[in-house]
Amino acid sequence: MSEGLIIKAISGEYTVILENDQTIVCKPRGIFRFQEKNPKVGDRVEIDIPEKVITKIYTRKNDLYRPVLANVDKVFLVFSVAEPELNLSLLDRMISIIEYQDIEIILVYTKLDLLKGKEQFQIIKKYYEDLGYKSYCNSDKDFLERITEEVEGNICVVAGQSGVGKSTILNVINPLLKIKTSDISLALNRGKHTTRHVELIRIGKGWLADTPGFGTVEFDDIDILTLSQTFREFYKASSKCKFSKCTHIDEPYCEVKRLVSSKKILTSRYQNYLLFAKEVKENIKNKY
Repeated sequence: MSEGLIIKAISGEYTVILENDQTIVCKPRGIFRFQEKNPKVGDRVEIDIPEKVITKIYTRKNDLYRPVLANVDKVFLVFSVAEPELNLSLLDRMISIIEYQDIEIILVYTKLDLLKGKEQFQIIKKYYEDLGYKSYCNSDKDFLERITEEVEGNICVVAGQSGVGKSTILNVINPLLKIKTSDISLALNRGKHTTRHVELIRIGKGWLADTPGFGTVEFDDIDILTLSQTFREFYKASSKCKFSKCTHIDEPYCEVKRLVSSKKILTSRYQNYLLFAKEVKENIKNKY
C-alpha cells in the first residue's frame, strides 16, 4: 500500500500523486459507497497500486462542498470591483461559510482599472483588512510574488463569482496551464463557467485549485449563534452584550447594534448578517 494526495477528480476517477511524484489514476473501493463518504480532491489516501484502487481516506481537517475539496489551508476569494461590481453580500456569505470551516481567508480584488469611485472601495478594503483578512489587488506590481508566497507549502483554492478573473490569475501564475477564460456577458452581468472540474495545480511546493465558478453558497448545518460568531467583529463585540447568547437581532443592550448605529461596524455587513440569519432560521424550520 502507498500513500498519496488526490489532485484531480473526473467522472469517478481520481488522479493520485505519490511522494515520488508518480501519478496514478484510481477508483475508490466500493465500501465507501456504504459509508456515504466519497473521495475528494485534497484527500490524503492510501492506494493499492497494482489494483489502482483507493483503499483508505485519511481523516480530513476540513471538508468543503462547494467547491468539492478537502484539507484546504487557504482560500483566495477573488472579487472584481467592476464588471461585475463588488458583491458584498456574496463576499460576506463566502467569508462566513469559510470561517465556519476555520480556513484562512485571503481577499483578491480584480479589475481596479475599470473602477469608478475608488475612495469608497478603499474604505471597504481597509475595513476587511482591519478585521484581519489579508488582501491583494491583481494590479499590484508584486502581486505574482505575494500570491506565490502564500501558496508555498499549502493547499489553496481560488474561489469566487464567475467572470471575475480566477482563471486569468492562474494563467498569470503558471502560463503553461492555458486555462480557458470567457468574456463577461453585459446583459447578464456575469460570465460563463469556464472550469469544469476541481484540480490541484502544483505551484512551487504548494498546491492551488481552480474551481467551477458559482454565485450562491448555502448555509448548511449552522445555527444563528454560530453564524454570528463567523463575523469577527460581532464575535469580538459580543462580550459587551447584555445577554451571553445574544444573536444581535432583537435583543436589547446589544453592543453589535450599538456599533452599527455609531458606524463602527459596516452597515452592509450587518444587513447581510440579518439576511443570512433569516435564511438560517428558514433552513432550521424546514428540517423539522
